[in-house]
Amino acid sequence: MPRNTLTADQIVRAAIELLDREGLDGLNMRSLGSRLGAAATAIYWHIKTKDELVRLAADTVWDEVRLPDLAATDWRTAATAMATSLHEMLGRHPWLSQAFGSHLMYGPAMARHDDHTLALYEQAGFAPADADRAAATVLLYVLGNALGPAADVSLTRRLNRAGEDAEQRMAEAVAHSTEIARDLPRLRERIDTAAATDYAAAPDGAFEFGLQVILDGLAARLSR
Repeated sequence: MPRNTLTADQIVRAAIELLDREGLDGLNMRSLGSRLGAAATAIYWHIKTKDELVRLAADTVWDEVRLPDLAATDWRTAATAMATSLHEMLGRHPWLSQAFGSHLMYGPAMARHDDHTLALYEQAGFAPADADRAAATVLLYVLGNALGPAADVSLTRRLNRAGEDAEQRMAEAVAHSTEIARDLPRLRERIDTAAATDYAAAPDGAFEFGLQVILDGLAARLSR
């Protein structure tokens, strides 16, 4: 694809597909050029560095987070919807959770999300400073919940690239950790329940439960 027919949007969309498939370590201009049918130099004509490409890709997927109409719903419903949508987006793009620790992240979509979140908590009745704290608390909770699955994806990819059977290695690790856990009473009790397959796995509904606990706390502050 000649550079004059290649657009920045095409490059970013192809980068997102490559990131979803190969992760941050698998993104390079040569692989991206092959995916686009273009030379790496054609990409540099539009986007100068890999860091810039990751930033643009991150802001593009951030635009997938749904922003509810604050005039048409109560603040808790809106907060739940935004947090859930963000959590789902991070699940679709596990590389993004890891990119927060290695890349500068900013852009119009992220800014729109942040502004909408602050409006949500201010309309709920929080003073501006407390709206900042409420938004940060929920955001960090969502990001923290996304880190575990993202780490599993990254580890599986790394083991496979090393020529190992990732599924077998991880099953062995779970078996070893389970044996260690049997020496501790509360962990042993969970292991011995009929439904237990991995005592370290998050229970079903853990994200939803934790989010509602946080919102309960915020609602209690408002009521005071």
